[in-house]
Amino acid sequence: MEIKDAGFIRCFGSATVGSRGQVVIPISARRELGIDPGSTLLVFHPSHGQGLFLLKTDAIDTMLNVMSEGLSRFERVVKDYRPYEKTRGKKE
Repeated sequence: MEIKDAGFIRCFGSATVGSRGQVVIPISARRELGIDPGSTLLVFHPSHGQGLFLLKTDAIDTMLNVMSEGLSRFERVVKDYRPYEKTRGKKE
């Protein structure tokens, strides 16, 4: 099936929930995203929606590393700002 792009959301096709609650992920999605037998996916339910989304655990690790690096850079900016903040209150 052709992948449809709606801007920020990509549609790989549809899936049906079987009698045992299982869903088959379309092959185009598995190939593009590197989802192989044995891959671990976490299942999330956004609080504002009525759907689910799946994330590979290694993708979550990558996201957390990027976020951590960003927070470290932000922390350095804040630390660099603090000495200026402390000197503003001093009388010269």
